[in-house]
Amino acid sequence: MTGTARGGRGGGAGMEEKGEAAGLGFLGLDRMSLLLPLPLPEKLSARTLRAHLCSYYLNWRWRWVRDRWRWLLPLWVLVWVVASCWILWFMSNQAVEKRRESLASMCDERARMLQDQFNVSMNHLQALAILVSTFHHSKSPSAIDQMTFARYAERTAFERPLTSGVAYAVRVTHAEREQFERQQGWSIKKMYSSKKQSSPSPGPGDAEVREPAEEYAPVIFAQDAYKHVISFDMLSGNEDRENVLRARESGKGVLTAPFKLLNNRLGVILTYTVYKTELPPNARPQERIQAAIGYLGGIFDIEALVDKLLHQLAGKQSIMVNVYDTTNERPISMYGSNDTGSGMYYKSTLNFGDPSRKHEMHCRFMQKPPWPWLAITSSFGTLVIALLIGYIFHATVKRIAKVEDDFQKMTELKKRAEDADVAKSQFLATVSHEIRTPMNGVLGMLQMLMDTDLDTTQQDYVRTAQASGKALVSLINEVLDQAKIESGKLELETVPFDLRSVCDDILSLFCGKAQEKGLELAVYVSDQVPETLIGDPGRIRQIITNLVGNSIKFTERGHIYLTVHVIEEVMPSLDVETGIQYANTLSGYPVVNRKRSWENFRHFNRELNSCEMPFAPGASDSVSLIISVEDTGVGIPFEAQSRVFTPFMQVGPSIARIHGGTGIGLSISKCLVGLMKGEIGFASKPQVGSTFTFTAVLTRARSSGNENKPSEFKEITALVFDHRLVRAKVTKYHLQRLGVQTELTTDLDQYISKVNCGLRVAKLVLIDKETWLKESHSMPMLVSKLRNKDQPDSPKLFLLENPKSSVRNSSHISREFHLNVIMKPLRASMLQVSLQRAMGGIDKVNCRNGVVGNSTLGSLLHKKQILVIDDNIVNLKVAAGALKKYGAEVTCADSGKKAITLLKPPHCFDACFMDIQMPEMDGFEATKRIRVMERDLNEQIERGEVPLECANVQRWRTPILAMTADVIQATYEECLKSEMDGYVSKPFEGEQLYREVARFFLNQDQVQ
Repeated sequence: MTGTARGGRGGGAGMEEKGEAAGLGFLGLDRMSLLLPLPLPEKLSARTLRAHLCSYYLNWRWRWVRDRWRWLLPLWVLVWVVASCWILWFMSNQAVEKRRESLASMCDERARMLQDQFNVSMNHLQALAILVSTFHHSKSPSAIDQMTFARYAERTAFERPLTSGVAYAVRVTHAEREQFERQQGWSIKKMYSSKKQSSPSPGPGDAEVREPAEEYAPVIFAQDAYKHVISFDMLSGNEDRENVLRARESGKGVLTAPFKLLNNRLGVILTYTVYKTELPPNARPQERIQAAIGYLGGIFDIEALVDKLLHQLAGKQSIMVNVYDTTNERPISMYGSNDTGSGMYYKSTLNFGDPSRKHEMHCRFMQKPPWPWLAITSSFGTLVIALLIGYIFHATVKRIAKVEDDFQKMTELKKRAEDADVAKSQFLATVSHEIRTPMNGVLGMLQMLMDTDLDTTQQDYVRTAQASGKALVSLINEVLDQAKIESGKLELETVPFDLRSVCDDILSLFCGKAQEKGLELAVYVSDQVPETLIGDPGRIRQIITNLVGNSIKFTERGHIYLTVHVIEEVMPSLDVETGIQYANTLSGYPVVNRKRSWENFRHFNRELNSCEMPFAPGASDSVSLIISVEDTGVGIPFEAQSRVFTPFMQVGPSIARIHGGTGIGLSISKCLVGLMKGEIGFASKPQVGSTFTFTAVLTRARSSGNENKPSEFKEITALVFDHRLVRAKVTKYHLQRLGVQTELTTDLDQYISKVNCGLRVAKLVLIDKETWLKESHSMPMLVSKLRNKDQPDSPKLFLLENPKSSVRNSSHISREFHLNVIMKPLRASMLQVSLQRAMGGIDKVNCRNGVVGNSTLGSLLHKKQILVIDDNIVNLKVAAGALKKYGAEVTCADSGKKAITLLKPPHCFDACFMDIQMPEMDGFEATKRIRVMERDLNEQIERGEVPLECANVQRWRTPILAMTADVIQATYEECLKSEMDGYVSKPFEGEQLYREVARFFLNQDQVQ
């Protein structure tokens, strides 16, 4: 059956491998292995192949970059130098264009304002012309004279901001000249003297009389500033004549070319024609000439007007303005300096209303253009950033290359370390095996010697030798545990166990030492702790044993108190005062507050932050325990408390000499607690004591809470007299474990009064020895009251004896008052035996607590055929002697080949204990071959080809248990891999042997 299952698995695996090969056949892995220079795994799936190819591609690209980075870096620098130069050029041009746009905007703004103000002045001149036509020519006599015109022109000058003066000339024909001169009282003068045509006459008195002409245009009205031009003929000058003629033909304002005014500043004259009637817009030039009756001229001081305008528009960026008359090929400068410069300039066109004349405004910045700092800093910053990126990438490449080199070195060192670790593990396994093998012989022979007839002295020698051998084995175990912890190979078991029994076993282990020192040793397990837990009982026993052993070692008076609670129980009591507790202790000696030993636990801080709910049994299978060991020893000095959990470190150099030990027990305990998802801490004060506390997370087992309680004590009640509540609580705990209903009392006189009043007396009365001595004056009365009561069945009285009390006083009290004495420390099994003896149930007990009796093992192994394989003759004798002691029939062999011959099915053996390390053929190989023979036989049974010796056998399998001195996890895993059924480490004892053998022999119907 096993062979078929194994064959099925093998076939399935073969099909799977074949399927993978078929699924990846299209990839051509046989050809890819030739094309790609990378190692391919033997078993390759599609996903693994993709990951492998991707990793190879990335590594190839990285190598390509790393190899070519030497010339890529200069190229990178060159490219970014060119790019930064381009950025400088581009941003500089942007700055120039922005400056040009700013100049154009300011220049256009000034030209527009000058033009707008000129147009305003033109409009007012037109209005003045209409005024003259209306009030001078249309009125007879005229309503305007020189004084009226001058005063009006002066008061309305603000409406013509650009004009510096106005004058009006009337049209006079030659026929009308004489009459006109007679009316005006002056003769018509020439504008320019004949001596120098280029300069005007200085005044009317010095001017020449105008020679005869067809028509004249003498000035009759003028603003006070220009009244010296009255009587001057406007047609006497060539340029003035041309302007007047163009003005009356076009009907629009006409400008003169720039000329110097009387103040030696350049100016122009704007001339408007006054008509006697309003003409249509499309009137012909001849009609306009005939209708003309006068001419109104406005004088403009260009320099003063432009200066005023620029003063109004003064800003942060001053510009230089030039105004030109560009009517002729050679421009005439109307305003500004002749120094044009060579910088940026802008030209704006001016329109003063005369289409025949052209004017322009040229603008330049007065200051030199600033440095393009934004372009410079941007380009320089870009170059710096690019260089930094190049440097970072260069440093990264170098760093990665260095990391790769370091990785190669670390890989090599890691391989060496792994090889060294393997060698170390092999060395430890070899040393352990070589030490445990002779120790197995020593302890086994000592145990066999104990079973012979020895006198008292010889028995004491043998026990001393056994204790020394077990101490050596314990030391080896500690060293191996430390090695496992350092290599990370320490693993925990997951088996059901009873924590209360484990605690009782530990108390039994240290009972003798506690009594020698006169220490009170006690254990209390809360009733909230489940009866059965799932975890590693061996490791929990190791931690508690180490803590209790240290307390025994360093305590000379007082007590050692082991307590177990669930974490939720102690949550409400976290805020108790910290310091020393003098009252309510087990022995009355002061102790450090145990709260300080767990106040830094992360679990408590997390619980307090999440919620503060009182404890209630939950449905979760996870159980968090908190275990404390309290003592009243010498304590730990403050300067040494920081290195308590350091391996191989002790408080002082004299500790190892006085108390012994290696200093690794607490270190191992801390690591074991960490594997159990817990924490460990302590609180200690010199000359007061220490309290060590650790937590562990276990699993709740599916079992009933009362299944282990003896039924004979269920209806019995007990009364405990003890003035120390903690100690009374411990006694009550052990009684309740047996099913006894227990009541506590501390006031003896009050209880005696209740008895006198007819109170029902308990079946059992337990009195602590210290309380008896303290209340010695009242105890005889209590005993007499309890025994003189008219009851057919008087209560049983027990005296709880402390180890420090003198035996003489105890025997005297017990004989005088007929008391049953129970020696501490209390344990359930010992208390059960004491109560049964006092109540007349039994006189002897066949088993001790925690140790399997010979009768149990004997019933399992009686008449069983056991084969023992070991190459060591001493080990064969020890194993054979131990098994024969329990009634087994043992056959011995000294090699793996003989084991194969003897276990070739069919055979008569019920089980086999096989050593692992043997010459020629080890136990693993021998077991594998035996299993192959058993599978062949099972296949024959399934086919119906059953030998006569196996007629009643459905499946053949012989239990094979490994027997070795190696205790490392790798050996255990190799045992399972070789299809062994169990594991017995040397030196083995009765309990370990029972645990392994019981798996096969408890139910005979499941065994061959």
